[in-house]
Amino acid sequence: MRLRLPEERPAAPPEGYKLANAVLSHDGGRAGFAGVSLGGALPYGFFDEARCVYGRRHRCPALRCDCGFYCLHTFDQALALACASQYRKAVLLEVTVLGAYIRFERGMRYERQRVRVARVGACACGGVPCAFADAGWGRTGWRVLTAVCAGCAARRGRTAFASWTAVSFAEFVRLGGGPLRIVAGGDPEAGKEPRGERPAAEARTVPELAAEASLMQARLDRLQRQLARFTGKDGAGRAS
Repeated sequence: MRLRLPEERPAAPPEGYKLANAVLSHDGGRAGFAGVSLGGALPYGFFDEARCVYGRRHRCPALRCDCGFYCLHTFDQALALACASQYRKAVLLEVTVLGAYIRFERGMRYERQRVRVARVGACACGGVPCAFADAGWGRTGWRVLTAVCAGCAARRGRTAFASWTAVSFAEFVRLGGGPLRIVAGGDPEAGKEPRGERPAAEARTVPELAAEASLMQARLDRLQRQLARFTGKDGAGRAS
């Protein structure tokens, strides 16, 4: 006798909540997310299909395996999980569950997902974040990111040893293929869709524009220092 689970046929795809780390590929060409536990070995895109983390070729979620995407049923459950010290810098995602899924008491394990909203916490200095920066760790081929404010993003660019600075939220959405809404902690519009007809990848806020301008200036300053070393002149054209 084969084990069969009850089937559901909902009128609309279920929704769920989960924690993840924002990640950027080593060449800066792709953005996505990685799980905070076993699934962290397989980063995924904004719209993606689960793969078995053990390398098996069965379809996820398999009954006799623990593969597949995971999510919790409610926002409060995910928020409570984010209180743990190891998850304080994680991003809280709102996802749409697609394909086959298995329902549990606290959440679901499922085949495909679409990430709709990513909620990030405050910058380490307490400011409102508007960009992602290298968190200082990662996995082979992927950097884990942390949210930073415009001032901290600019200061990273002015450090002599910084080989990589930061990527604005809008650029992160573009690299991930969008659409995705990124919400900084405490935003009263957190649960609402972006206004207007512009896609999320094109939306700009004043803090994001300020962060991009600061990053451009920091990169220009670094370029001028590099030119000065090669030409023997300072940024004003005077011989050093």
